Amino acid sequence: MKDILQKRNIPDVLENVNSVSDWDKRREYIKDLLQKEEYGFIPQKPDRLEFSEEIIVKNFGAGKTDLKKITITSYIGDKMFSFPAYSTVPKDRESLPAFIHINFRDDVPDRYMPNEEIIDNGFAVFSFCYKDVTSDSNDFTDGLAGVLFENGERCDTDPGKIAMWAWAAMRVMDYVETITCVDKNKVSVCGHSRLGKTALLTGAFDDRFACAFSNDSGCSGAAIARGNTGENIYDICQKFPYWFCKNYYKYQNNEDKLPFDQHYLISLIAPRYAYVASAEKDAWADPKSEQLSCLAASAVWNLYEKKGLMCNDAFAQCNDYFHDGCIGYHLRGGTHYFSRDDWNYYIKFLKSKMF
Repeated sequence: MKDILQKRNIPDVLENVNSVSDWDKRREYIKDLLQKEEYGFIPQKPDRLEFSEEIIVKNFGAGKTDLKKITITSYIGDKMFSFPAYSTVPKDRESLPAFIHINFRDDVPDRYMPNEEIIDNGFAVFSFCYKDVTSDSNDFTDGLAGVLFENGERCDTDPGKIAMWAWAAMRVMDYVETITCVDKNKVSVCGHSRLGKTALLTGAFDDRFACAFSNDSGCSGAAIARGNTGENIYDICQKFPYWFCKNYYKYQNNEDKLPFDQHYLISLIAPRYAYVASAEKDAWADPKSEQLSCLAASAVWNLYEKKGLMCNDAFAQCNDYFHDGCIGYHLRGGTHYFSRDDWNYYIKFLKSKMF
């Protein structure tokens, strides 16, 4: 794997870094770089936040929890923006670990989110539908986008939709911090596909998250761009240009000119936990490039005298999982999907690290 990674000619994430102190400065540079050149600048925390709760279903999940709807209201200058989130918190428990799941729907449970099984494992679950924040489209006049932009017009470094969805996940974390039964040091953020990209960005830019889980995030998420055999920057910018800032478009068919690669994003999570999941038949996400990215990012964990990805320098075979280091990885059988198998791997990893 290391030989293949060297042939990809990716930039050195630890350029001119010899100590953790050096990395602290380098990390701020990388955060600025990724915002300027890929995702746009994540909106600032609101001036003020308000939360309201409503029990939708009492004794949900065979009586193990109450399903609640939380309305999160942000005051941004002279404007106000609200979106809903949902919680299933195991009853009569303290110091709970938790997931914040950035979801495609507001269903609880959802085909990507088996709530009862997750709470049976002792985790609280908080989720929200990404489209309740802003549309998955080139419309920058609706939802949060409409609050941020005059007439829906963006400048070159203004946030794309991924950065806005990440902002929303951070606001859910603001709410979670008010829940006394949740251990604030054991909250993870997760998402699938485009929302796996979002989860990585959230974890990279918000140190409150103990772990960021990326499920099948592929291009512009976990996968190295240089030498990628699946979706590339041209493909993604042609179909979903609004996910990114406008500056990112100049790297279409021009990956070698990137002043970074996706291992930079994963590296920002160090020395906390990161997890990347791939699916064997998800060629569009390029599992090998996702695993290579984890290996390349591991150098930053080593700087903290921790282990990153521990995979014996070998690509995963179907149903392999690597949980020994601070970067977890698995290759699930099947196609592009957020499976119960993925959740089980995530829970197994967290229990080995945090319990």
